Amino acid sequence: MTDPAADVAQADKALAEKAKAKRRAQRRAGFLRETVRWHWISAAICLVGMILFAVTGFTLNHARQIEAKPVTVTRNGEAPAPVIAAIDAARPAGGALPKAATDWLGKEMKIKVPAAASVEWSESEAYVSLPGPGRDGWVSIDTESGAVEYESTSRGWIAYLNDLHKGRNTGVVWSWFLDIFAAGTIIFCVTGLILLWLHAHARRTTWPFVGLGLLIPFLIALLFIH
Repeated sequence: MTDPAADVAQADKALAEKAKAKRRAQRRAGFLRETVRWHWISAAICLVGMILFAVTGFTLNHARQIEAKPVTVTRNGEAPAPVIAAIDAARPAGGALPKAATDWLGKEMKIKVPAAASVEWSESEAYVSLPGPGRDGWVSIDTESGAVEYESTSRGWIAYLNDLHKGRNTGVVWSWFLDIFAAGTIIFCVTGLILLWLHAHARRTTWPFVGLGLLIPFLIALLFIH
């Protein structure tokens, strides 16, 4: 004959275990939903960037096989006396070109000189280097004769995208974007790893494939890179 009190206690224990298991399952399901949410958000934000960096990684790896056809543009002009006077007045400070000079270059010669562009000053010349992604350029102003020389060489769209990949001559805003993109990519990879872990019990090849992805580049670096 069973003890009613013991039966009640056993039933209560079973109900408690069932409730505990249910809460555990709910927490796991909630964690899974949140992980999936951040995985797809980071994927959506970083998708175009990851494609860009994958493609430019290939083009950088085969830079010798991909021939560029540089296009060089040159312009010549003569700066008016007020512009030369403004440049001479700015020379002792050794900073950037004065606004009068950058405005004149932009309006009359269609040369965009950033306000913070560094200037190499000499007694009779102001030389400004104008590098950019996929291009190199410079402008020189002779403060004695007023002669202005400008040259810009573009290496094409592939070189432009390659420089975006490297962050070469792209400015501070693109540098911020690279940092944010890197953070988003890390979130994408970490949440992907968590999803692999959550589903690994149903997919036995998960960890062997993950290990293979680690082992292959390690062996290549160890055996073939010297």
